[in-house]
Amino acid sequence: MALSPCCTELDENGRELNAHGTAAFPVACYHDQLEIDPVPWHWHEDLEVLVVTEGTVLAAAGGEKCALPVGDGIFINAGVLHADWQVSAVPCRLRSMVFHPRLVGGSADSVFWQKYLQPLLTDPTRPCAVLHREIPWQRQALEAMERAYRAVVNEVPGYEFKARAALSEMIWQLVTHAPSARPIPKKALRSADRIKRMLQYIQDHYAEDVSVDQIAASASISASECLRCFHDMIGTTPNQYLRDRRAQRAAELLCGTGLSVTEIAGQCGFQDGSYFARSFRQVYGCGPTEYRRKARRAAGGETAGTKNKPRRHPLLSGGRRGCCFSLLSYCSCEF
Repeated sequence: MALSPCCTELDENGRELNAHGTAAFPVACYHDQLEIDPVPWHWHEDLEVLVVTEGTVLAAAGGEKCALPVGDGIFINAGVLHADWQVSAVPCRLRSMVFHPRLVGGSADSVFWQKYLQPLLTDPTRPCAVLHREIPWQRQALEAMERAYRAVVNEVPGYEFKARAALSEMIWQLVTHAPSARPIPKKALRSADRIKRMLQYIQDHYAEDVSVDQIAASASISASECLRCFHDMIGTTPNQYLRDRRAQRAAELLCGTGLSVTEIAGQCGFQDGSYFARSFRQVYGCGPTEYRRKARRAAGGETAGTKNKPRRHPLLSGGRRGCCFSLLSYCSCEF
């Protein structure tokens, strides 16, 4: 899904209400089909863990990229830029859980938060942890995630307790076994902060005529520094990222509305129809009209107005790919 701002709400005590799941049960389960819906660069204040169920996933997080085969996964800490793609044309699917740290850690004065969650969240050497099934403790962490996933999706009796217990076990495995990486250089931390501000600017203005100078100005840097940040942090250029963001939004409108291709092009910032078709094809491998036809056929003949998206558990609301900027209520997480 495309990058979209999370609606950060506060309760009467000033505590953040998470966008994934509900305030009472802040967890969401997803089953992504990367050949249909690649996961673009994004970040959120939640913890995330995913496991590959089909194909090979190219996962990027914390400045590293790795190819994950079926059965392997990755844990991603709060505030870390990350993205997922398929490696080849072979169908590629993954399951993921996105959950607020307080689901496991409880309140800020609890021993669980102070002894386990806070050290993990504030450790700049642990932006992520790749989990290989052949390594015993990593297999146990993956199996714990899968138990939590099944409990929530199937709504088994007491699934809230079972999910929390399983995710707690996963966190325990990570805290006690995951090695610390090298400290992230200050320059990389500064670049991460800048790229987040620039991605948010693109999110807010992708439908407009946006220049590299404007994107750079949103982070108070020069155009050349903007180009360097995009190259170093996410391996692309500002214009390519803007094109991809527009194409992703166009794909959502093609699947979820009855708007014409021309109307969608205009709403997504493509002022020229031929450029829209060419750009869309570069991202999705086919033209807009063909994409809409394939999406409807894949959805079993559903009418316009129904999104062709991977199944999302109806109990759990919240945007799949949010960009959150406010700090966690309990700690500051900057990677």
